[in-house]
Amino acid sequence: MTPRVSVVVPCYNQGRYLDQAVDSALAQTFPDLEILVVDDGSTEPETLRVLDGFARPKTRVLRGPNRGLPGARNTGIRAAAGEYVCCLDADDILEPALLEKSVAVLDARPEVTFVSHWLRTFGDETWDWTPDRCDFPALLDANTVNGAAPVRRQALLDAGLFDESMRDGCEDWDIWITLVERGAVGVILPEFLFRYRRRADSMSRLMARSGGNVDLYERLARKHEPAYRSHLGRLYTRRAMVAGDLARHVLELRFEEQRWLGPELRKKREHAAALREKAGRARDMNALTRRAAAAEDLERDAHRLRARAAEADELAARAADLAAHRERETIRLSARVGDLVLEKTALAADRAALAEARRADAERTGSSWSWRITAPLRAAH
Repeated sequence: MTPRVSVVVPCYNQGRYLDQAVDSALAQTFPDLEILVVDDGSTEPETLRVLDGFARPKTRVLRGPNRGLPGARNTGIRAAAGEYVCCLDADDILEPALLEKSVAVLDARPEVTFVSHWLRTFGDETWDWTPDRCDFPALLDANTVNGAAPVRRQALLDAGLFDESMRDGCEDWDIWITLVERGAVGVILPEFLFRYRRRADSMSRLMARSGGNVDLYERLARKHEPAYRSHLGRLYTRRAMVAGDLARHVLELRFEEQRWLGPELRKKREHAAALREKAGRARDMNALTRRAAAAEDLERDAHRLRARAAEADELAARAADLAAHRERETIRLSARVGDLVLEKTALAADRAALAEARRADAERTGSSWSWRITAPLRAAH
């Protein structure tokens, strides 16, 4: 039996989220559906492992080379059998009643081509998105249709499917503009029926940080120039109103900030002033403490210097005593040397007198007649 709805799930290296996305499709209160998981040339090992063994009811896995998100969606749409198509990114989630409520509108109103909804983000950010119109000029000013809006498959085929050159984003905005240009009508159900995951590496966040969304908007304006030209005045008015609303909102936020934060800020400022005063007193006290410590250090240094001065005086006195003692010993030794010199002189005189006496005695002995008579005998010996 041919399913009424084909849920196309492109997947590029998002295997860790795939179970959650497909389970949300299988949990729909509208059961007449098929699920086409399109592997867009994934390279991540974990994603390849998940896809190789992926088996879910009503689910087929289509494998192919990497062609980008619009190319993967087109692959799934061409292979789809359903009258209606819902493109569900592999990291997003459908609320259980999304298909039931969307198909009810499409079945009841043949003039309606696609049905969008409010969405709530999850993951890194949590906020609500609640647009109210998806016709011109609202749709030209901003993308007011979520990417998972169920749409008539034949309308997509007639419009040429998604523009596969728009691999950097806004390919869904482009297809909604194209459909409305061709006379299609879309509606927005004012209910939170879609959950959009926000990640640090989400395409929308990367484009916003790099400024690429401005380039894409210019590309859309050039591609759909007739539509933009025909609604230029209303677009300008709309932007002026949005700018005015933003300015008023900012002003309201400032008033709210003053109302809520003003008293708290005053308390914080008073507390900060008290802390500064306390810190000043502490600095003064620290300065006094440092001065007292410095005075104590100086007193200790002076005490050490006085002690060293006393030691120096004692050493000087000892040096003076030693000098006096050395002088006395020098005098004593000098006197002793003088005595020795006198003794030596007297001794020399005594020796000279003795020698002279001996010489005189010898002369007297040699001249006597008895000395001469005994000379031969002394010679014989």
